[in-house]
Amino acid sequence: MNAFFRKLQVSVTQQAFVFNGALALCRATPTIQHPVWTSVNERQYRSMPTNGIGRWRHLVVKVVQKKKRDKHQMKEIKSGSKTTYPTLNVKVTGYDMTLVEHYSNYIHNLCNRLHIKVSDSYALQTKTSEVMLTKEESSRMNIEVILKTHSRIIQLSSLDASICPVFMDVILKNQAEGVQLSVEKHNVDEYHARFKIRSELEGLKSKIGTRNR
Repeated sequence: MNAFFRKLQVSVTQQAFVFNGALALCRATPTIQHPVWTSVNERQYRSMPTNGIGRWRHLVVKVVQKKKRDKHQMKEIKSGSKTTYPTLNVKVTGYDMTLVEHYSNYIHNLCNRLHIKVSDSYALQTKTSEVMLTKEESSRMNIEVILKTHSRIIQLSSLDASICPVFMDVILKNQAEGVQLSVEKHNVDEYHARFKIRSELEGLKSKIGTRNR
């Protein structure tokens, strides 16, 4: 038994000596480190906030293209039927613009309450008229008063024949003093009357027409 333990101790000491020698050699030999190649364009701070650094698109002013205005076109004139009237123009005229405006608004609101379709409402050009008088024992005429006539149009489409008498009765009973009321059928001349006539443009058109001839 003693001989066996002696052999075991000798083998253990030899193994420990060999292990210590190998460890010393490992410490003595330098380790070879391979260089790590990284790409130049790779961002190491991708996960970090940039707080808008380097943005420039908000500095460029956006060019907004202007939309071309479409020319005003005439709406279709609806023809009447057995139970409805054709397109009608309720014309309100007077010398006092406030009365004319309020009365036309009243008619418009009444149409909305009675469920009468108002296709359009607009103002016509203000017309001026001069009142001239002659003094006694004189042939010279002097301008006494300049009157301005204001007009408003409320255009009705598909007015029901059953409700038309009630509608006319109400607006006539509530007609303002000094305001004239008329109802006419809408036509092409009424449509062109709302636009201002350019005398200079008409003169140029006539000159161009004579030259082309």
